[in-house]
Amino acid sequence: MKTLFFAIMALLPTVIVAECTCEADEEERNTSLALKYKLVAIASILVASAIGVCLPVLGKAVRALSPDRNFFFVVKAFAAGVILSTGFIHVLPDAFEDLTSPCISESPWGDFPFTGFIAMVSAIGTLMVDTYATSHYRRRTAGKAAAQVGNEEEGMVQVHAHATHGHAHGSVSSVSDSDETELLRHRVISQVLELGIIVHSVIIGIALGASESPKTIRPLIAALTFHQFFEGIGLGGCIAQAKFKSRAVAIMGLFFSLTTPVGIAIGIGISNIYSETSPTALIVQGCFNSASAGILIYMALVDLLAADFMSPKLQSSGKLQLGANVSLLLGAGAMSLLAKWA
Repeated sequence: MKTLFFAIMALLPTVIVAECTCEADEEERNTSLALKYKLVAIASILVASAIGVCLPVLGKAVRALSPDRNFFFVVKAFAAGVILSTGFIHVLPDAFEDLTSPCISESPWGDFPFTGFIAMVSAIGTLMVDTYATSHYRRRTAGKAAAQVGNEEEGMVQVHAHATHGHAHGSVSSVSDSDETELLRHRVISQVLELGIIVHSVIIGIALGASESPKTIRPLIAALTFHQFFEGIGLGGCIAQAKFKSRAVAIMGLFFSLTTPVGIAIGIGISNIYSETSPTALIVQGCFNSASAGILIYMALVDLLAADFMSPKLQSSGKLQLGANVSLLLGAGAMSLLAKWA
């Protein structure tokens, strides 16, 4: 009996390794049905993304969605929870799975936790870009404001010599400078956030488009539609606060809306030659997903949640704080539950 036990224990690792294959399951492949699901996914995700990113931007027409309304903070907190959960629950675990896959033989980095390292470096890089871009715009704005004030004061001295008028002008100018700095800050946030979203959206789209399994694609349609809709609301809120010109708003909204559908189209085009279990594909996907996770986690925590939750408007209202916290938990929880299907 003992001999049989030890023989089973000795053979168990071999059995486990034998079951771990890098080949796609041929029984689940159905190319024609999978293509129909992919076309539905393109239409569904495109519409949901467009509606999500446009809702906050159209706040001028819909008063409840205006950035200065309490409801806007609550909805944005929900969207930030979705983005945070996307980074922690969806993208980062996928990156770990890709870069530690048994299909990657002789990993060039051994046991080094490369996934976490790339995510950390991308978060630090996002912080640097955020800091340098904001400080650059702030110095440039301060220089222009100083030059403008100097010219205006020189003109006022030639026409009027009223000290009170000059003091009032300086106060208005400082308020204007503060508003301009905050505006530029929102512009940096919206552009960096869109970059992080686009990276992982392309990866998701290609993976879905290259899959030939209807069983895999079907639940992903609902999950990604929900995901893109609320991610769009989060991005749209940042774009609305940045007050871009109409052309820039349209371009950013269009890029976000088309990214995942275009990724799906690319996946359909390369489905015959693309193998999601090939070492090259796993390494590329793992590295991009790691970087994307770092960007999304940083942006959600620092630029979306910390900026709003520490703002005077939210700090001065207990009800708004409660609503924003509950909304954040609901968004993160809902997106976490979707990890079962996505």
